[in-house]
Amino acid sequence: MIESTGFGIMSLIRGVTGVLAVLLISYILSYDRKRIDWKLVGGGLLIQVILALSILYIPLVGSLFESLGIVFVKMMDFTNAGLEFLLGPYADKAAGFSFLLHSLPIVIFFSALVSIFYHWGIIQRVVGALSWLLRKVMNISGTEGLVSCGNIFLGMTESPVLIKNYLPTMNRSELFLVMVSGMGTIAGSVMGSYVGMLGGTDPASQQMFATHLLTASVMAVPGSIVIAKVVCPQTEPIKDDNKAKWGDEGHANVLGAISSGTVTGVKLMTNIAAMLLVFISLVAMVNYVTNDIIGHYTGINDWIARITDGKSDGLTFQFILGAVTAPFMWLIGVPSDDVMLVGSLLGQKTILNEFVAYFQLQQWRDAGMFISQKSVIMATYLLCGFANISSIGILLGGLGVLAPEKKDLISRVGFRAMIAGALVSVLSATIIGMILG
Repeated sequence: MIESTGFGIMSLIRGVTGVLAVLLISYILSYDRKRIDWKLVGGGLLIQVILALSILYIPLVGSLFESLGIVFVKMMDFTNAGLEFLLGPYADKAAGFSFLLHSLPIVIFFSALVSIFYHWGIIQRVVGALSWLLRKVMNISGTEGLVSCGNIFLGMTESPVLIKNYLPTMNRSELFLVMVSGMGTIAGSVMGSYVGMLGGTDPASQQMFATHLLTASVMAVPGSIVIAKVVCPQTEPIKDDNKAKWGDEGHANVLGAISSGTVTGVKLMTNIAAMLLVFISLVAMVNYVTNDIIGHYTGINDWIARITDGKSDGLTFQFILGAVTAPFMWLIGVPSDDVMLVGSLLGQKTILNEFVAYFQLQQWRDAGMFISQKSVIMATYLLCGFANISSIGILLGGLGVLAPEKKDLISRVGFRAMIAGALVSVLSATIIGMILG
């Protein structure tokens, strides 16, 4: 696998072109192009670039994120103690990695940890500091800053609970940002599953992916604000809610927090497992029709195998998505040899979900299908978000309960919020790809 060659003029040109392409798509989707605050857009992009450069090239910042990655991986190791008690010899990865046994249970442990940290006030302090910074630099309301930063740790339905008292009075632009920030980021409770899936049994690989996923999560916060405020600009005056208060989970003590987090984690793990089972089975069914029937009897499979040098078996669902999105992937800086693979992953994430896409990324990486390591890293950022079709329904259900009077508005802007959320991840991947070279 080819390593990145480093930052250069060509990577700069392609990176800038990719950022402009993302902004252009957002501009085309905008509800009110004349009211776009380009100063806010510039500030958000600057924060993202500074974050990426600092993590990659400033030893102190890079070491901090690497240390966080080590802590994250160590937390994952603690899950093994519980697994060994429950599963005995089946918990040993030496016999082979099982996503159900070795990756999904991490969701339960991390969900409980998030609940504990929230009960102790740790998450509130970290998010409060980040929210204050965003309000100063990007001129957004306190509630918007709070929910955007909260998505680093919480899911897209849990984070809005933090500002549930403010949701009924939010205007369209503010509510749109709540939705986009949920779509464009991932919850800390599921990040461990991604690390376990991509890193496998190699501690060094786990640490690398943990560092990149943490970086992607932080970069997605200003990215969500940029894309959301281009697509749905602020047209009403910003309310003075800088002292927006956090919601109360109502736990009497830490044991109550552990119990609540564990129950939530079990539900989350069950839903993820069920979705993976159904979606991967559906992909197999589609591939049977397109590849085993249409492609086989028309000879298209042999032609596709020749033009892809054997990277694709034929007219599969993955190949179709890759072919459609390949030009856009080249535009944002993905190495030419891997544009169809990375494009296919983005398509699978958007149409199915990010778990299916990360699972496919892990399979293709282990099979040595990627030519460049840069493609794997960019794909890691590209898939780091909840922006998929099913998330529209999840958001509609969650926000609809918290703010029933806004349900009609949420349904009207839902599809555009999903596209905006996908663009957030694309923007982060473009910037990190530009810097990697």
